Amino acid sequence: MKTVSAQKKINWLQKKSSETRRLILQTVHHAGAGHIGGPLSVTDLLIALYFDVMNIKPDEPLWAERDRFVLSKGHSAIALYTVLALRGYFPVEELKTFDDIDSRLQAHPDMKLLPGLDMSTGSLGQGISAAVGMALGAKLKQQTFSTYCIIGDGESQEGQVWEAADVAAKYELDNLVVIMDYNKLQQFGWKGTEGREREIPIFSPEDRWAAFGWNVLAIDGHDVEQIIEACQQAKRVHGKPTVVIAHTVKGKGVSFMENNYTWHAKVPNAEELKAALEELDMGV
Repeated sequence: MKTVSAQKKINWLQKKSSETRRLILQTVHHAGAGHIGGPLSVTDLLIALYFDVMNIKPDEPLWAERDRFVLSKGHSAIALYTVLALRGYFPVEELKTFDDIDSRLQAHPDMKLLPGLDMSTGSLGQGISAAVGMALGAKLKQQTFSTYCIIGDGESQEGQVWEAADVAAKYELDNLVVIMDYNKLQQFGWKGTEGREREIPIFSPEDRWAAFGWNVLAIDGHDVEQIIEACQQAKRVHGKPTVVIAHTVKGKGVSFMENNYTWHAKVPNAEELKAALEELDMGV
C-alpha cells in the first residue's frame, strides 16, 4: 500500500508527463516539423528517469559521477529536449527554436551543442553501442555511475543492436539498463495482419533478450511507478545487464494519434493541436 507522500510523487510525475506532451505538440506545431508518435510514447519513460531514477545535476551537466543516458531512437529528440528543459538544463522558452538552422535543438540530438546530452544519436541502432561503451568504461575505471539507454522496437531490426547486446552480456555489464520503447508500430514496414495497418517490428522481444543472457523485465511503459520499480530492480541484479521491455502506445495521450502510424512525423494543424491539447487537459 502506497503512502500519501508516495502517491503524491506519482501524481506529480504524471502531471509532468502531461505537461511534456503538451510542449511536444506545441513545439512541433510551431516548428512545422518534427516527430509526434514516438516522442509521445517515450514521455513517461523520460519523466521517470530524469525526475526520479537517475543521479544527475542539471546545474553541473558534466559532473563526473552522473548517470549517463543515451536516446538511441534519436528522432524522438523533442521529447528529450522537453524533459531536459523542464528539469532545468536550459530554459523552456528555448523549445521555440526547435529545428531552426542555428538552434541548439536540432532534429536529432547533438552532444556538442546542448548541455545534458551524453551522446549524439540519429542513425538507428547505433546508440546502444555507445551506451555499452559507457558502461564498459565505467567498469574498467571502477566508476559507480549507471548508464541508461532507450531504444525503439523498429530500430531493433538493426543487427548492431544485437551485436551490442552480445557484448554487454559477455562483459557482465550490470551497470547498464536498456529500455525498449515497445510501441509495436513503425513509420514504414510490411502491411499488418489481423486488422493492423503495420506489422509489429519485432516479436517476442523478452525471449530474444533473454537468449542473449540479459535480465529481462516487462512493464507498462506509461506507468511511472512500474518504470521506477523496474530500474530499482535492475540495480539489485549482479553479473548481467538489464533490459526493460516497456509496452507503450505510439501517440499516447491523444486518441486520434494513438496507434496511428501516420502520426509518426506528422505536424498537427491549428485545429488538430487545439483538440489534442484539450484532450490532454481532460486527462490531467
